[in-house]
Amino acid sequence: MKLIVITGCLGLIGNHVTRQCLSKGWRVLGIDKMTYAANDWALQEFSANENFTFMKKDICDLKTLPDCDYVINIAAESHVENSIRDSDVFMQSNVIGVKNLLNIIKDKHGNVFKRPVFFHFSTDEVYGDIKAGSHIETDILKPSNPYSASKAAADMLVLAWSRTYDLDYIILRPTNNYGIGQYCEKLIPLSVKLLSLGRKINLHDKGQPVRNWLHSSDTAQAVIKIIESGRINEIFNVAGNLEQKNYDTATKIVRSFNADISADMVSSFFNLEHVRKGQDVRYALDDSKLKKLGWSPSKNFDDEIVSIVKYYKNNFKW
Repeated sequence: MKLIVITGCLGLIGNHVTRQCLSKGWRVLGIDKMTYAANDWALQEFSANENFTFMKKDICDLKTLPDCDYVINIAAESHVENSIRDSDVFMQSNVIGVKNLLNIIKDKHGNVFKRPVFFHFSTDEVYGDIKAGSHIETDILKPSNPYSASKAAADMLVLAWSRTYDLDYIILRPTNNYGIGQYCEKLIPLSVKLLSLGRKINLHDKGQPVRNWLHSSDTAQAVIKIIESGRINEIFNVAGNLEQKNYDTATKIVRSFNADISADMVSSFFNLEHVRKGQDVRYALDDSKLKKLGWSPSKNFDDEIVSIVKYYKNNFKW
């Protein structure tokens, strides 16, 4: 049985990773400071499992961690628009918080229990945008906004602490995650909320930026695959099986919200005048390294979007 600590266990990705770790029969200590983006319903679900323990805590305030095999760090501030307005909390959580976790692991004595592997969640955005082709794990980092800069800084801390203090690590860089449990500041749930209120969807830069969509359950499967492989001290990209413009994504949301809306009416539901500072035109990752371990995405966006839109349509979030 593996012992796993998961920070940010109640967020979109965190709840999927927690659920799949528990399904393996592993013991999980979930840590979450329960911000506006936390899913209370997930805590109720996990608490019914005897292998789950919960701690309400900010990773910046942690003083110790229990003996464990992996510390999976998913806790982070993640919304780009928020980071542009005020970057302070992003530096605190995404940089200082990671440094705190690394120092706690560094100071753990190895005479009783081996120090855990630090499994750190990064993002495709640390590479910056790419107009053609795909980024590989060894590409240089060129973040474009305060959020991605904070994540890139955390990646550098992980690599530096590994070299200086001999810490074992994994860095995972996923593309755009989607699924049930995402707060309504992100494109899919926010679009459903706006449609429910009869308001237009703001699409940055006329909806032309391109994103790769990865379901969070597939992301969680990647975590399990890497852990079970025993690989350490490596970086892995993980991508979904659909790349499309934000305009096309929003179109599918509108059509899923109301199947009676014709194709020529869709644009009337959009506001195309908004411009985001530091906008990346396209993200794309080469995840062939991960696929060589036997992982591949199983969720189909066009199938999943129907049920996801229905969920958010029936579950209003302020």
